[in-house]
Amino acid sequence: MKLSLELAELKEVPADSAIYVNGSAIRKVLFGIDAGVPELLVAKHLGCDAVIAHHPAGGRAITDFHQVFRRHIQQMTLVGVPEEEAEKAVKKKLADLEVEGHARNYDHAVDVARLLKMPYMNIHTPLDEVGRRIMSERISKRIKKDSTVQDVVSALKELPEFEKATTEIKIRLGKAGNPAGRVVVSHGAGTNGGYEIAKTYFKHGIGTIVFIHVGVGDLEKLRSDNPGNLIVSGHIASDSVGINPFIHELRRNKVSVMTIGVVSADSDGE
Repeated sequence: MKLSLELAELKEVPADSAIYVNGSAIRKVLFGIDAGVPELLVAKHLGCDAVIAHHPAGGRAITDFHQVFRRHIQQMTLVGVPEEEAEKAVKKKLADLEVEGHARNYDHAVDVARLLKMPYMNIHTPLDEVGRRIMSERISKRIKKDSTVQDVVSALKELPEFEKATTEIKIRLGKAGNPAGRVVVSHGAGTNGGYEIAKTYFKHGIGTIVFIHVGVGDLEKLRSDNPGNLIVSGHIASDSVGINPFIHELRRNKVSVMTIGVVSADSDGE
């Protein structure tokens, strides 16, 4: 966990990340973007010393997940959105996420890990923050005043995770030839901000937003407004952009890592 915080330059463990079952002398790890009961059993069968999930898998990482959604406020104010408007933009979905988390079976997979005596954790926001920075830096290096939306897509495609992914980067709102304008990668805040956050970005001069995924209902509402350009980079590929540097560091520290669901950045798939 400390390694992930260092990579993301965060001081505290975010609410959507947690150590469920402690362990030590860990040399062989199974890392899954989603890792629950089936993956715990696979890890036990393969002789792993620990399981690391990306998405929250239990405990307060589920019940308190909504708290990290407030990171959207920080991201919005950094690009000029007034704090009052940013607070308003997150309000409804923040409340919805709290209700959803309250209803989840938060100890199911964690109890299985305890029964198996399998060290178990998840790391979500720190790795998403790493991915957000990588994506943002790649775009900022390639995009100029006269760049188009397609230029933003092309910049992202230079990252190996997008080049190798099954999913394609999609322009869900706007056209490839549209001016890109100011570009924001909205990622690393629990989940996508949806209609309200996108609308608020557009209102305050952002020309192109990059989401890693978007709901159908939110997309339909944005299309009816037609306020700007929306690129959807793809959920698993985008998560992998932030996960792969962490896996690289684990391997550099002599930890063997097997992955489930991660789009590898290496030519040999390891």
